[in-house]
Amino acid sequence: MENSKECPKITPRSWWFLPTLDYYVLREFMIHMSVLMLAFVLLFIIGDVFNDLSDFLEAKSPLSVMANYFLLKLPGNIRFVLPISVLLACMWTMAKFGKNMEVTAMRASGLSLSRCGGSVLVVGLIVTGINFWFNESLVPNTEREAEILKAAMTHARGKTLEYQKMLTFRSPDKERTWLFKSFAANGEQESVTLKSFRPDGSLAWDITAQKARFIPKSGWVFEKVAYTPYSLDGLMPKSSQRFDRIEKNLKEVPETPDDIINAVKDVQDLPIWVIMDLLHKTKNMAARCHAIFLTVLYNRLAFPWSCFLAVFLGLPLATKNERSGIMMAVISATVLIVVYMISSQICLVLGKQGIIDPMLAGLGPTVGFIIFGWYNVIKNRS
Repeated sequence: MENSKECPKITPRSWWFLPTLDYYVLREFMIHMSVLMLAFVLLFIIGDVFNDLSDFLEAKSPLSVMANYFLLKLPGNIRFVLPISVLLACMWTMAKFGKNMEVTAMRASGLSLSRCGGSVLVVGLIVTGINFWFNESLVPNTEREAEILKAAMTHARGKTLEYQKMLTFRSPDKERTWLFKSFAANGEQESVTLKSFRPDGSLAWDITAQKARFIPKSGWVFEKVAYTPYSLDGLMPKSSQRFDRIEKNLKEVPETPDDIINAVKDVQDLPIWVIMDLLHKTKNMAARCHAIFLTVLYNRLAFPWSCFLAVFLGLPLATKNERSGIMMAVISATVLIVVYMISSQICLVLGKQGIIDPMLAGLGPTVGFIIFGWYNVIKNRS
């Protein structure tokens, strides 16, 4: 006699869009994330007001100018609060679900842990893209505009930024040194001195010009020039020669005004494509400079992924601490993000010093923590 009992049908785990569940998780997550971002941004704004408001008040700047300045500073603050806001919001949301046994119910219905937070993972990817855009496009421009605005309103003698006065630039290959009395990024330079060095470090010649200008795809043109060659040891100047005009092509002097103005900025403030262009154009860059630029490049590529990393860490930790309540989840999240930030900064310093490989220094902490988060997701999938 055949067994008439049928085996219970097992519902396969689904990765397809589940409108009710995904909308519910997304709504709760976005509420918590919005509250956290608002709180963190307000703290940063208060800090900016305390640091800069007195300068504007002393200069008797209009209220509209001050408001514009603090709005320009806002994107730079947002890029720093995005990762911690995403992590804490993820922990807060999943811990709340865990406390109410909602995670248990979702997983009992055949959903994996990562599928329970599927909408949060999607938000993490979107925020990663937004953070990358902030870092590489929006923030450099807004920070620059904020500096110009502050300089224009708080210095009576014009809009020239302090680091553009008496600007000194040393080429990354250490073969040329520039001195500008006042540097104009998009205009004609006045009172320019250019020194050229031999490969052994000795001074080969120098140029002192009343005016200099850069012609794209052509090179530099110096006017009213005193050209002085030096002896082979670079110690004794020979007779100076006077010229009305000297031209130096890009092969002889490859620096552009953008290269020079970017060089006086902190390398952390440079967009990725500027760093890549410097690495590409400077074939014989000094080893220390090369390590610094490469380390920062890899770090900048990895940093936006900290937002996605926050979700990977938040999902398993929130579920693990669901019996301990929201407070334990938040504490765990805070400890993890602090450890991540500290390890990133330590690796960044070691990479710049050339102690560890730049790729490992820049990518290592982020990749390591993502693997750790994925391991915990897999570990808690059942």
